[in-house]
Amino acid sequence: MPNAENWQGDVLRDLRGGAQPPAQGQPGLPQQQPAAGPAGQAPAPGAPAPAHGHPQAHQVPGAGPQAAGPQAAPAYGYPQQDPGPGAAAAAPAGHRGGPPPQGQPYPEAQPQQPQAAYAAAGHGQRTRTPDSKPAVDRQLSGTGRKPRHGEPFSARALRAVRRTVSSSAAREVAEATRAAELLQQPVTTGRQIAVTSIRGGAGKSTVAALLGTTYAHYRQDPVLFVEADPALGSLPIRLGAESLRWTTGDVADIVEPQMSLLDITGYLVQLRDNAWLLPGSQGQIGAMLDTRAYERAMVALRRYFGVAVVDCETLPAEVARVALSASQARVLATPATLDGVSSTFAVLQWMKGLPPHMLASTAVVITEQAPHSGVDLADAVRTLEAAGPSVHVLPYDRHLADGGRIRTELLAHSTRQTASRLAADVFQLSQKRH
Repeated sequence: MPNAENWQGDVLRDLRGGAQPPAQGQPGLPQQQPAAGPAGQAPAPGAPAPAHGHPQAHQVPGAGPQAAGPQAAPAYGYPQQDPGPGAAAAAPAGHRGGPPPQGQPYPEAQPQQPQAAYAAAGHGQRTRTPDSKPAVDRQLSGTGRKPRHGEPFSARALRAVRRTVSSSAAREVAEATRAAELLQQPVTTGRQIAVTSIRGGAGKSTVAALLGTTYAHYRQDPVLFVEADPALGSLPIRLGAESLRWTTGDVADIVEPQMSLLDITGYLVQLRDNAWLLPGSQGQIGAMLDTRAYERAMVALRRYFGVAVVDCETLPAEVARVALSASQARVLATPATLDGVSSTFAVLQWMKGLPPHMLASTAVVITEQAPHSGVDLADAVRTLEAAGPSVHVLPYDRHLADGGRIRTELLAHSTRQTASRLAADVFQLSQKRH
């Protein structure tokens, strides 16, 4: 990570393989297992290391001559897996970083099974490791249709013709270059960006997914998605997570500030482009997240990631208000409807009574969820901008409207442009001193 202080030094040490494993039996930390060979010995010099971005595979007992060789070092971002009886580890072949082959989901981080996770420091009461559950019930996995492109073929063909006979291509390249320069600016401390709305169905999880995906694409430091909405949030589905285990509430009681990045990622879901997800629930009704648990989790996690995008509960929930006040930038999502714009305008008027930096570092996103919205978008933008924040319009996109995993290659051209502009604007707001 560029221009590192504090958390960036930990990341660099982990990348060099210099992170020290936690002491055995320390509460709340995944226990690192020794490499193959006598207890306490390091792996033999020249031992092959597994590919970056892949967990170390369990060895099958009786694997033949390979079992006698030295055990490979654990891959970056994963606690070392417990080897089976009489087994030695074999690293799977893979490539370093980059997206998976087309049509295949990105491999999910496989955290080590901690022998004991402590409910809270000092209590000494052990809780079992939660079982991994699918993000989408297997009975419903076949109900989704083939993903559609965000815009019809005719619209794409017409745009291609216009680009060949006009100078719009040069302007688009210049705009994309400016956005990339803003998005790649170094940070000295992790940036927290909170996304919320005044009501459900406004598209806040979609906006959060687009923001974080854009940051992960342009930036080289790790990006974290935090789901602070345990009430059946859709962020894991939007990001393509296959299974969920540890939640924000669980990690709040386990993760401690002195843990290394290698330990932390064992409790997260790995996504593409060096991004990670901490879900809010396992799809269960009644899951709870209080403000103290949220604060503990964010204090422990924020120093490891350059940008953390928080998908909050709807306002005026308490966790959402805490997340808004603790973040460096805020995004309010509102549907392109009269009641949605009216409610968001009321929230902006309420924010004028808060410290000035709250409204100055806020952006509003009007999401079109139908081909033809029921409001005059230009008039709505002028009205909301008069209250203080910057306002962006996320146009209707057939791919986003389907509600499944977001595949960036299927997004409409206008959607990708809006996402880049929004991400650059919000990141710039998070950098300013208000």
